[in-house]
Amino acid sequence: MLSYLAAALPEGTSSAPRLLALQCALRMNTTMRVRLPKGILRSLRLDSTDPWDALEHARWLRISPGSTGNEIVAELLDATLLGQIPARPDRTQAADWALRLTTPSATGGTADPQVRLVSLYLTAHADPETRTGVTELDEMSRACATPPTQLLNVLQQLAVTGPLNSWEVRQLWGDLHWTLACHTAGQRPPTLADPKKPCG
Repeated sequence: MLSYLAAALPEGTSSAPRLLALQCALRMNTTMRVRLPKGILRSLRLDSTDPWDALEHARWLRISPGSTGNEIVAELLDATLLGQIPARPDRTQAADWALRLTTPSATGGTADPQVRLVSLYLTAHADPETRTGVTELDEMSRACATPPTQLLNVLQQLAVTGPLNSWEVRQLWGDLHWTLACHTAGQRPPTLADPKKPCG
């Protein structure tokens, strides 16, 4: 889904709208409508109108008049989204997992959407058994809407605050290799990893 959003959203779309778009895409129904309670938005620190405005400006969604003080209702406008996603129960589970993983408490206390999006990408693309991952730095940069030089700073921040155990960029190919911290690996979706399995 992060790869789909990297292609579907305009290049200049920042991290906060991308986090919001991820929740919308994972929680939408079969008619491409989504209802997001304000509590979810507060948990994500996305309860301002700016991320919604950015996604409306990108013509990716449209806010519905049915929105209330307790929830926002929107219609997603990209029909190709229907071919990108698994069944709704799996999407709901993934949405809840992504929500837990992108709260500030899960990323070392930071509310910065950019840091939280990078942390989510690293966890989603890591092997659940070894807690290691590898990707092209440019590909991750596009998915996280973060220039490569800035991405290196975010990676260092995550290594200091705890979600990331180690990382390195191998210059010959420009690949990023990383290892998640033990507690982060335990936050994998239950369908992808056994949460009872000890780390290490």
